[in-house]
Amino acid sequence: MKLYDAAFAPSPRRVRIYLAEKALSVERVMIDLRAGEHLGAAFLAVNPRGALPALQLDDGEVIAESSAICRFFETLHPDPPLFGTRPIEVARIEGWTRRVEAEGFTAAAYALRNMSPAFAGRAEVGIWPRLEQIPTLAARGKVMWDAFVATLDRRLAESEWIAGDRYSYADITALTTVDFARAIKLPVSDEAVHLLRWHDAASARPSAAA
Repeated sequence: MKLYDAAFAPSPRRVRIYLAEKALSVERVMIDLRAGEHLGAAFLAVNPRGALPALQLDDGEVIAESSAICRFFETLHPDPPLFGTRPIEVARIEGWTRRVEAEGFTAAAYALRNMSPAFAGRAEVGIWPRLEQIPTLAARGKVMWDAFVATLDRRLAESEWIAGDRYSYADITALTTVDFARAIKLPVSDEAVHLLRWHDAASARPSAAA
């Protein structure tokens, strides 16, 4: 199998961190986003959506979403468990992962794709008709981000890791989201001491360098 990967982008990094936590090695094919390789014919033949990451299986089938890719590997290599084992763990991890995606990652994506000149006419990920940027969505993203930081800080005031007392896929999702947001100048307030404590701990794990 082959993992189509890209530097810098948060979704491919999610898979890299997950695989590092599992100590799994997969052949990688690097796609240059800045050069537009993800929109070229060669990659579109792999994933017509033009989005990364994408995992091409030995039979040619392609799994094209980061969470789906990680779920695939979780069924093959359940230890150490990153999606939970007990029903309540599975539910917590799923719930917090979805919340981080819907509130935190969406906020950062709104801010970036609706204000950066690099995304003029391409305000959403994937292959679409021309989609113009909406400046008010960028402003909404900044408001959402501040609210998300406050939410996550409150959660981490009562829990060592996001979904409980063990590091999980929810932490991977949040780490890539927070680092992505910081890279586009969406800050984490110094007052978010619990979030900053968690971020230091998650960043110190060897997998974070993947």
